[in-house]
Amino acid sequence: MFSTAASLPGFDSPIELLLACHDKVRHFAGLCSRLEQHAARHGADEEARAAAASVLRYFQLAAPLHHADEEEDLFPALRELDDAGLSASIDELDAEHEYLGELWCCVHPWLEAMSSGTSDPAPPELEAFSTLYPEHALREEREVYPAAVRLPHDRLAGIGQRMAQRRGARQGP
Repeated sequence: MFSTAASLPGFDSPIELLLACHDKVRHFAGLCSRLEQHAARHGADEEARAAAASVLRYFQLAAPLHHADEEEDLFPALRELDDAGLSASIDELDAEHEYLGELWCCVHPWLEAMSSGTSDPAPPELEAFSTLYPEHALREEREVYPAAVRLPHDRLAGIGQRMAQRRGARQGP
C-alpha cells in the first residue's frame, strides 16, 4: 500500500529529473490521501507512522530542492526566451509554489504527529494539498517544461550541474 517510486534519472538530464520528481510528488501527495483514510480506520499504527515519515522526508527534503531547481535555475532560463505567455505561466506557477508552501505548513504538524504515533484528525487543508500538488506538477509539465527544448544545451547542462550541487552530488570525472 505504501511503496516508494523507482530511482531518478541523472543530473545530465535535468528536465527528465524534474519530471521524475513530479512522479514522486504525485506518489507522496497520493500517499497523504491514503494515509488519512488508513488512519481513520487503524489510527497511527506502524504502517501509518512509516508512511507519514516518508511523506515528511520527501516534502521536507526533496520538494524544497525541486522548487529551488525551478525557481532559481529553470524558470529564469525560460524567462530569457522572452515569451510573454510562458513568462505569465511561470508567474502563476511561482505563486502556486507559495500557496503549496502555505498548505504544507498546515499539513506538516499532522504528519509529524502521525509519524510519532498520535492519530489526530487530518487538517482540512490536507485534501487541497493532496489534490493541488499533483495538479501543479501536471501544469508545469504541460505549460512550461516543453519550452526547455528551446534552451541551449550548455544552459541545460548548467542547470543540471546546479541541481547536483544543490544536493551535494558529484558530477562527472
